[in-house]
Amino acid sequence: MLIGALKDPNPVIIFEHVMLYNMEGDIAPDVTGVDIDRTKVRRAGKDVSLITYGGSLFKTLAAANALAAEGIDAEVVDLRVLRPLDTKTIIASVAKTRRCVIIDEGWRSGSISAEIGMRIAEEAFFELDAPPRRVCARETPIPYAAHLEDACLPQTETIVATARELVKPS
Repeated sequence: MLIGALKDPNPVIIFEHVMLYNMEGDIAPDVTGVDIDRTKVRRAGKDVSLITYGGSLFKTLAAANALAAEGIDAEVVDLRVLRPLDTKTIIASVAKTRRCVIIDEGWRSGSISAEIGMRIAEEAFFELDAPPRRVCARETPIPYAAHLEDACLPQTETIVATARELVKPS
């Protein structure tokens, strides 16, 4: 995405997630053609939309795989860019799955997840079979100790449990 940001004539702010520095994987073949104005559906699904960005993406993809093992087909929407927010793709996903969980490492109060949830409520309310849900960081400063940081930030298990609740209410 850095190449796309450098090619953009407008000011671009890049937030790098430190926990992604040590990740390994293949570089997508379209690395020179990343459209930084659009979200990307990383995994198609029909039962629930999991909407996320940044450091939560890989936890969300892991959650989608765990849900698939339970017979729940989760769509993973990677926002990639927070402004401009690609509302069209978000609404299309929610209209298809009729349920959504927004995963955000920010606090619930005043967060991007609150903005996304409100846009869904304004533009796709009658498409929903259940209220939008959020999995966010606890409303405390993020601790330095790894085990406390893990307890504070969204985790795969919480994403799975929240999505499962929406799809298969008890």
